[in-house]
Amino acid sequence: MNDAKEAKPAKDAKGVTITVMGREFRVAAPDGEERQLLASVEFLNKKMREIRDTGKVVGNERIAIMAALNIAHEHLQKPGAARAAKGPVAEIDVDFARRKISAFEDIIEKAISDQEKLF
Repeated sequence: MNDAKEAKPAKDAKGVTITVMGREFRVAAPDGEERQLLASVEFLNKKMREIRDTGKVVGNERIAIMAALNIAHEHLQKPGAARAAKGPVAEIDVDFARRKISAFEDIIEKAISDQEKLF
């Protein structure tokens, strides 16, 4: 898999085509924000490959969910992450969110390990 190729967005009048874990997606990107999108795609691909390479999580959908949970968890670990947000997100109880993310990770890990026993 060519990581550089995966991360290069192709833009046309209808949006940007990106590739995440070998699958193409069309997304809207405001003019001038293609570089941020490219960085986001690279970051997401890296996180998803790290999870896939552990061998504990099978399937791109599950890998994507675990990557999203890990990214959210890492974001909430940053000092002032919730306070820097605007709108309803600013009201987040960071400790509560961390506990919920940890609980979700445990639930997903248990579900995955239970399914692995079936095969």
